[in-house]
Amino acid sequence: MFQSERNEMLESFSRGPALLSSGLRRFPKKMWLYKPAPDRWSIHEIILHLADSEATAYIRCRGFIAQPGRQVLDIDPARWAGSLGYYYQSSHEALEIIPRLRRMTCRLLANLSSAVWAAEVQHPKLGPMTLERWVSLQERHIPHHLHQMLHNYEEWLKTHPPRKPAQATQHPAMASRELSMLPRAC
Repeated sequence: MFQSERNEMLESFSRGPALLSSGLRRFPKKMWLYKPAPDRWSIHEIILHLADSEATAYIRCRGFIAQPGRQVLDIDPARWAGSLGYYYQSSHEALEIIPRLRRMTCRLLANLSSAVWAAEVQHPKLGPMTLERWVSLQERHIPHHLHQMLHNYEEWLKTHPPRKPAQATQHPAMASRELSMLPRAC
């Protein structure tokens, strides 16, 4: 990968938390706990997953740099969600962690040599992987979950349709007063 392509990838990777923040504004907080099915995550749970994922990404990235050739941390997202009680954790605090860790990782990645970008580690599920490939996958993680959140929202809307706006009604006395203020026809 050319340096210019790597810079574009890093720029996109760095925008993930802002993308998440702006995407979340589309969904009413009252539906963040809604699960479209028992085996699907709510928006709240997705946020907690993204925070845990960002924390493990912070460690994995450093493993690529400091210990090439070694196996990186393995996690089972479903098990973490169930065992760590995502339902009872704060999405607000999780949303504070994500941009900070991402910013620190981006700063670290910004000045690495091509040799470090090409170094491999053993990913527990994907096998040998370069730092470059890993960042490319991480770059798409938040957008993937934003699509999942959008699906949740669309499912939620099927059972919670938006209310129709109230019709503007005028008080009869107000209407007659407004009419009396109009200029009279000759």
